[in-house]
Amino acid sequence: MKKGNFKALLPIGVFLVLYLGLGILFEYVLLIPMGFYNIPIVVAFLAALLVACIQNPKLSFDDKLELMGKGVGDKNIITMLLIFMIAGIFVGVVGRSSAESVAYFLLSIIPAQFSVAVLFVVACFVSTAMGTSVGTITLITPIAVALSTASGFSLPLCIGSVMGGAMFGDNLSFISDTTIAACNGQGCKMKDKFRENFGIALPAALVTLVLILIFSFNQDISGTISNEYDLVQIIPYVLVLIGGIIGINVFVVLLIGILSGSVIMLATGAIAPTALLAAMGSGVSGMFETSMVAVLVAAMCALIREYGGFDALLALIKQIFRGKKGGQLGMGLLVGAMDIATANNTVAIVMANPIAKEMAADYGISAKKSASILDTFSCIFQGVIPYGAQMLVAISAATDMGQSISAFQIMPFLFYPALLLVSSLLFIFVIPEKKSKIQSK
Repeated sequence: MKKGNFKALLPIGVFLVLYLGLGILFEYVLLIPMGFYNIPIVVAFLAALLVACIQNPKLSFDDKLELMGKGVGDKNIITMLLIFMIAGIFVGVVGRSSAESVAYFLLSIIPAQFSVAVLFVVACFVSTAMGTSVGTITLITPIAVALSTASGFSLPLCIGSVMGGAMFGDNLSFISDTTIAACNGQGCKMKDKFRENFGIALPAALVTLVLILIFSFNQDISGTISNEYDLVQIIPYVLVLIGGIIGINVFVVLLIGILSGSVIMLATGAIAPTALLAAMGSGVSGMFETSMVAVLVAAMCALIREYGGFDALLALIKQIFRGKKGGQLGMGLLVGAMDIATANNTVAIVMANPIAKEMAADYGISAKKSASILDTFSCIFQGVIPYGAQMLVAISAATDMGQSISAFQIMPFLFYPALLLVSSLLFIFVIPEKKSKIQSK
């Protein structure tokens, strides 16, 4: 173990000051809409990487380039980048219109009193199928607003239910960038992480559903909404879900989704061949920023590790969090702090990955458990922070529908993230971890 050096952590501090500081300035001082998301995160990480390169003059710049190359060339980083791109193609091919079809189909066959519960279940399914909480909120929030207006259900309850369901899938989906980042960063199979997470997420989701029903039955409703729907386009999502759960290789699963989606979209006339190719390109382009963040963080962390920054941080963590259970809590709080600072759960996981992997080795935490903790705790914090993309997009969608609402009106109805925290703590401190004969690699 190298001698710890806290000065080596300076690049992380520089990034947080630039990103968090400018984000607060834009969002709350200058009152710029979506202020945090007007800051080019890639530029912030480039500045942090430059600081890392300037540090430690004992190493030549060529030596530093070699270290960064090894960090970026790690098998898990390359795998992560390839999955990001293929997942982007899948989302580009199948589009997002089927999400609305699922919602309107269920709303047409379920009694009106259960409408808000239906929104939650639909958001759970759509986010798990699509792998994006922001995309789910963008699609389902207008339906939630229309439902609230037509039936008389509380708008904060409707939007809070959609946000909770969106975070459920963000945490579990096989094509979610958070899942991809956590699994490849910790070196575990997606199906193992899914099974670990599902036992934590399902109880939280069921209790959330009960709470939504209790609030629903305490409100007087007058009507409902209806619209056209087409369920054929759901097939690619279902195939991806089934393939991922039964353990088919993620690349094969995504290729099946892309192929089936292309056939269905072309056969139904939903898209022209040239437009389909353009959609594939747009899907890949949508993953550019996330991919570049992964590359820059890998390069920066390689230098920080070489300078002894991670050793110093691990020594500090060991003084505060003792034992295997304490290590798991420390890992969760680490990624939570990163998420509060960056307002992006994928970036938080990518930044916490190398530290968490060393923590897992030191505390004897399995790869699937550490991946589960990173993904779960990042989603807990991302699901409640008032300046996160999820909250801002929900408010923006409601505003576009002519409804004014604030984050602090929605936050009391974010049942799922709060219950997911309770469930996670129970699984860490109360429920014993199952011992597996085959350890995740």
